[in-house]
Amino acid sequence: MSDSSRDTAEGAGWGTTERGAYQQLMPRDVEKISWLNPKTLWAARNGVLASWFGDPTGRTRSRWVAQRAATGAPADKVIRRDDPDRFSFLVIGDTGEGDDPQYAVVPGFLRTGQDTSFAVLASDVIYPVGSADDYGTKFFRPYQDYRAPIYAIPGNHDWYEDLGGFMRVFCDDAPPLPPEPRPRPLGRAWLRSLLWHRPRPDDGQHLAEERKLRSDTAQQAVQPGPYWAIDAGPVRIVGIDTGLLGTLDAEQGAWLREVSQGPRPKILVTGSPLYVDGRHEPCSIEGGGTVDDIVRDPAHHYVAAIGGDIHNYQRYPVRLADGRTLQYVVAGGGGAFMHATHTIPRVNVAGVTEQDFRCYPLRGDSLAFYSRLYGRRLRMRRFFTLTEAEATAVIAERLGIKPARAPRTSARVTRRVRLVAGLLGTGRRPERAKRFRLPVRKIYTSLFSPSSATYSPPFFKCFLRLDVSPESVRLRCYAATGNRAQEVDPPVEDEVTIPLG
Repeated sequence: MSDSSRDTAEGAGWGTTERGAYQQLMPRDVEKISWLNPKTLWAARNGVLASWFGDPTGRTRSRWVAQRAATGAPADKVIRRDDPDRFSFLVIGDTGEGDDPQYAVVPGFLRTGQDTSFAVLASDVIYPVGSADDYGTKFFRPYQDYRAPIYAIPGNHDWYEDLGGFMRVFCDDAPPLPPEPRPRPLGRAWLRSLLWHRPRPDDGQHLAEERKLRSDTAQQAVQPGPYWAIDAGPVRIVGIDTGLLGTLDAEQGAWLREVSQGPRPKILVTGSPLYVDGRHEPCSIEGGGTVDDIVRDPAHHYVAAIGGDIHNYQRYPVRLADGRTLQYVVAGGGGAFMHATHTIPRVNVAGVTEQDFRCYPLRGDSLAFYSRLYGRRLRMRRFFTLTEAEATAVIAERLGIKPARAPRTSARVTRRVRLVAGLLGTGRRPERAKRFRLPVRKIYTSLFSPSSATYSPPFFKCFLRLDVSPESVRLRCYAATGNRAQEVDPPVEDEVTIPLG
């Protein structure tokens, strides 16, 4: 097994120049998405409109679910497979930008997943707005050689065109919803409707041709709607749709409570992670309660909750009052731009400390990556660029932790290194965070972190493989840097065995 980023800097992708062969899989003309482009932000405006004028996602979702039920989808929304008691599946989140970072994951995904029974896409299948026109290069082409079914839950970006593309691809070519009556003039719903982004009338006219890339019988997966459960071997995998704003409507909440009953061990897959960046985000349900209330209930027998949306890997082993340990995982590193991990403060949440917490990329690698990115963007390379050793050292100093990887060379933490770390939003110890909450860090976190993708390795992408047996689930996080070394032999960045009781 090759070195991981916890072993060596080379395992993290630094210091190598041989790019992987993933570019041979890519189309000739690649759309390069920039989240600093006003045109892209305007197309993706529906999330902002929903927060200002009311969120229509719950009503629209109910209409999709009713349409699927009318065409014969199972009322309980459970997909019943015939997998044996021992099987494996993949989870990959936030994939669909269609550029180098997405395709760089594909060789390792195929190699590691060649004996798996199916895969699950956890959030944001297609960027920027979930258009059916984008499925060719951002779904069918990259995963055409994965020989098993792929199931999916939508992310907020898949909802920016009211989920039409997602439903056509994953839900038996569901036809468009009939138009609703126009809202009363001058109200909040009217203003929202006036500004709402909608798909073009001819959107997805090439879908039939693009489907041929994944047309084998073994590759087919039809799901009952945007949320579902899969009974596979000894476990039930529950996938929920958190819509535009990361919440559940009352109808889906009632279904989740019902489908969570029973002694069968369960794994939640969600578009909004329940623990992320050192915080608890329990995910509210319309009418009361939270998703995490359901997950923690011992009567429901959940063993893990895996969420997308945040474009990196994080794991929080939370020990509950009854003695069980639930693994809360962020797994959104499947292809979109990298969300920083160096902005995560020293972890101390729900009894999880730095000793228990895992993330990928390591905070030092994240800081070094972003220092190079903004050194180039601001044309201040000599000032901004930190070596991986300098970044690792300043992270250790600011958070008061031991480096996760011994640096190749010793590095002195100078005034410049500390200043760059502060400008790029590097986290601190909780007891010092309020004292040093600089406005520039707020600006970085809200504006610069959701940036455009980069097109040269290391990309710090990842995916999960879960090996299920009657006794346990073995969860491994595999890295994809875009370099040849990690493409041929994807390193394991984290691993945990979860008992099934």
